[in-house]
Amino acid sequence: MPHEKDVVTSIMKNTRIAVLTYVDEQGRLVSMPMATQDFDDPGVVHFITEAVADKMSAIAATPQVNVAYSSDDGWVSLSGTARRNDDRSLLEQLWGPGNAAFMPGGPEDPNSTVLTVTAETASYWESPGKAALVVEMAKGVVGDHQAKPGDSGTVSL
Repeated sequence: MPHEKDVVTSIMKNTRIAVLTYVDEQGRLVSMPMATQDFDDPGVVHFITEAVADKMSAIAATPQVNVAYSSDDGWVSLSGTARRNDDRSLLEQLWGPGNAAFMPGGPEDPNSTVLTVTAETASYWESPGKAALVVEMAKGVVGDHQAKPGDSGTVSL
């Protein structure tokens, strides 16, 4: 079985859109989709965003966030802190054609920035694949035992 951190990395890399959850300025939890960017370490992930946005001021006040990833491989829940990252070379490195659809100013626009999440832990639920999951669910429904959909755990990052 692959190392737990490798499982987390695989799930995250196979997820196109992640879900960022933060605390807004009224103390409510707010979730929004964010495009997954390439990363080297699952403990430090980056998202391209607008510098002047409600989420950025809320995160500046309360930096604790969660980022959820879901793919056919399973699910990951990152818990950590976020901060605005004005590293222009990182922004240019991460910038891709899809970003222009949401941020037409390009990486040169002062309103374009990077949101960096430094994760403390990653909880994961590994999927055994669609066919195996259906079989496990059927066993759980008709049998006397609990379905076993795949491995799960929490990794310190």
